[in-house]
Amino acid sequence: MKVFVYFNLHRKLWSVKALSGEDKGRVIGHFHHVGVRRATFKVSEAGRQRVIREQRKNVHAGVKGELVWTDKENYTSGIVLGHKVTYNPYKFNTFVDKQTLRPVHHAVEVWMDATNRNVYYFDC
Repeated sequence: MKVFVYFNLHRKLWSVKALSGEDKGRVIGHFHHVGVRRATFKVSEAGRQRVIREQRKNVHAGVKGELVWTDKENYTSGIVLGHKVTYNPYKFNTFVDKQTLRPVHHAVEVWMDATNRNVYYFDC
């Protein structure tokens, strides 16, 4: 299923919105852990500008792709192989690799952990 995943600031969980199927356009759940395959990191520039202008957060960025799993118990088994990605609308206009600060637009797979808000991407 194609989805859009973003961090929900109120629930402190990942919100998963369906982009296909009978629930298209609806949030289908809130999870501590989410895995997405064939991922694209999306940032709405208009939404980002609104955040900067109003100094107030809104949903304007997230990960689009194919939902692979949610709240998988042993999801951390491959974290060492992944790269951390981050996004800050006040500093960047796209998601960036947390270590190199290079823009990240696509990934083979993305793992998200709501516990510490870490997002890991795998490019091979």
